Amino acid sequence: MPSLKDLKNRIETVKSTRKITKAMQMVAAAKLRRAQDAAEASRPYTERFNAVMAGLAASVGGSDSAPKLLSGTGSDQVHLLIVMTAERGLCGGFNGNIAKLARSHAQKLLADGKTVKIVTVGKKGRDAIKRDLSDYFVDHVDLTEVKRVGYVNAQAIAKDVLARFDAAEFDVATIFFSRFENVVTQHPTAQQIVPAKFEQAEDADVTLYDYEPGEEEILADLLPRGVATAIFSALLENAASEQGARMSAMDNATRNAGEMIDKLTIEFNRSRQAVITNELIEIISGAEAL
Repeated sequence: MPSLKDLKNRIETVKSTRKITKAMQMVAAAKLRRAQDAAEASRPYTERFNAVMAGLAASVGGSDSAPKLLSGTGSDQVHLLIVMTAERGLCGGFNGNIAKLARSHAQKLLADGKTVKIVTVGKKGRDAIKRDLSDYFVDHVDLTEVKRVGYVNAQAIAKDVLARFDAAEFDVATIFFSRFENVVTQHPTAQQIVPAKFEQAEDADVTLYDYEPGEEEILADLLPRGVATAIFSALLENAASEQGARMSAMDNATRNAGEMIDKLTIEFNRSRQAVITNELIEIISGAEAL
C-alpha cells in the first residue's frame, strides 16, 4: 500500500499533467478555428476547379493528344504513395489512421506484384510506417519549421512529384491525408492525383463551353496546377484534422486526469484516516496499560 507521501506526490504530478493537457487543449482550439476556416474556404475553389477539369477531361476523352498527366503512361506497375501526416503527436489516432490506410494500400499493391515508392510528409507518418515499409522510402518532406501551411509548400511538393513523373519514376501517384468533418470526426482518405481523376458533381453546371485554345492545351497548363491544388487542399484538411484530433485527445486526457485525481484523493483520505485511527488506538492502549 503506498504511503501518504507517495499518494500526495502522485496527486501533485497528475494535477501538473492536467494543467498541461488543459493548456494544450486551449491552444489546439485556437489553432483549430484558423485551420478549419482555411480548409473550408479552399473547398469551393477546389470543387469548382475539379468541375471545370472534369468537363475538359470528358471532352478530350481517350484522345491520343491528351496530356500525359491525364492519360497516364499506359501502365500501373510503379506506384508513388505520398503519406501526409503531422510533425507532432499527442493528437489521438490522427497520424496512426492515415499511416494504417497507407500501409494497407502499399501491402495490397506489393501483394499484386506492383512496385511501391513512398514519399512522407510529416515525421509522425514516417515513424509509423518505417518498420514495415522503410525499404520503399524515396524522399521525406520536413515541415517542422512551417507555422502555417501555404500554397508555396504544396507547390514544392507538386514540383517534386511532377519531376519524378517526367523522369518516368512512377506510373500512378496517390496522396494519403485526413479529411476534416468536425472535432471528433476525421476521415483518412486516399486520392489519386496522377493520372488525374476528376468526378463531375451531380448538381454541377452542364453548360457547354467552347475553349480557346483547345482543350488539350488548356489541360496541359492546368493539370500541373491541379496536382498542386489537390496537395494544398490535402495539407489544409490535414491541418484542421490534426488540431481537431489534438483538441479532442487533450480534452479526454484532462477529464481522465480529473477522475484520477478524485480517486487518488479518496485513497489519500482513507489512508490518512487509517493512520489517525491506528495512532488513536496506540494512544488509548498505552493509556490503559498505565
